[in-house]
Amino acid sequence: MLLASGSVPDRFDATLPLRWRMLLVGCALALMAPLALLTPHGLPGAAGRAALFALVAVQAGAVWWMGERPGAVTATVLLAGGGIQFLYPEAGPGIALVVLSTFAWLRPARVSLWGLAGAMASAGVLPWATGRSPHVPLWLAAALLAWSWGALGRARSARRQAEARRVVLEERARIARELHDVLAHTVSVMVVQAAAADDVFDVNPAKARQALRDLETSGRQALTELRAFLRTVRFLGDEPGTEVPAAPQPGLADLDGLTRPMAAAGLRVKLRAEGLDTRTLPPGVELSAYRIVQESLTNTLRHARARTTDITVAVTDRELTIDVRDDGTGGGRLTGLETGHGIAGMRERAAMMGGSLAAGPDPAGGFRVRARLPLEEPR
Repeated sequence: MLLASGSVPDRFDATLPLRWRMLLVGCALALMAPLALLTPHGLPGAAGRAALFALVAVQAGAVWWMGERPGAVTATVLLAGGGIQFLYPEAGPGIALVVLSTFAWLRPARVSLWGLAGAMASAGVLPWATGRSPHVPLWLAAALLAWSWGALGRARSARRQAEARRVVLEERARIARELHDVLAHTVSVMVVQAAAADDVFDVNPAKARQALRDLETSGRQALTELRAFLRTVRFLGDEPGTEVPAAPQPGLADLDGLTRPMAAAGLRVKLRAEGLDTRTLPPGVELSAYRIVQESLTNTLRHARARTTDITVAVTDRELTIDVRDDGTGGGRLTGLETGHGIAGMRERAAMMGGSLAAGPDPAGGFRVRARLPLEEPR
């Protein structure tokens, strides 16, 4: 498992909290304190005890800096631990195993492997060479286990961090898509209405005033939708269990209201619905269908220079189909659309419902969007 995870770039940024540093220092002092009651083997009495106190002080002082310089601290602790084992072979690796595990958690496996090699040399090779420890296999296994434990903890923490990052990115994409769907259509209609008012302002003031009234209505609608959207987004950071007020979501029954402002913007829309009266559709399907039609009309208004648009929404036993055609300039329209988020957003919506969407120039002329949304939940 560790080798497999090592093949993936390790971007986990681990930090060592203050309480863990204090715990390391306390462990270093607590593990080595009982040695003061034993007789050193490598040096005679007073000199051996003085050397022990010095090595313990070096270890305890070094581990405080484990968060800033884990490599240097690990090397220092291993060297001091080797000296302690020379004086007291029965002491074993001591705090070195805790430091090794922490090092494997703080740094990627390819970096911390040298720490494992050093720990195994300190815990096994030195006592074996001096012939003063019958527990060499045990210490070697303990060093390997300590490193593996830290590396495994790092892998798990990295996965949790990557999952949290993925959730954040998905939520950002969802918010961006919803904001685009909420505003792009209404703002596009407002731009066309403003241009229409400007075109007839001198020759037909009454028509210009009507266009300005329609512009005001569209602006108020955009503000209402934006406030509802922001009200929902604000609740995303609330405590778990907080009830989010359910904002009414548009559905197929709202398509008439969606197409009505198109006439004022100069686009004649023909809407045909087949089979909608005989089925109760899932709310998610209705919302996705509404957004797909909305985005299709927005793209037609912004890019197609079309005069008419035909929309067909049909329901069968298993799926909802959407067909949007216009008589605009379909051939040159695709390049401009693909640089934005319109078609990509529609495809994402269809895919989330387990369906599909195709968009492109129609051989008969103009542009065509075709989508199918299953009425059953995707497996």
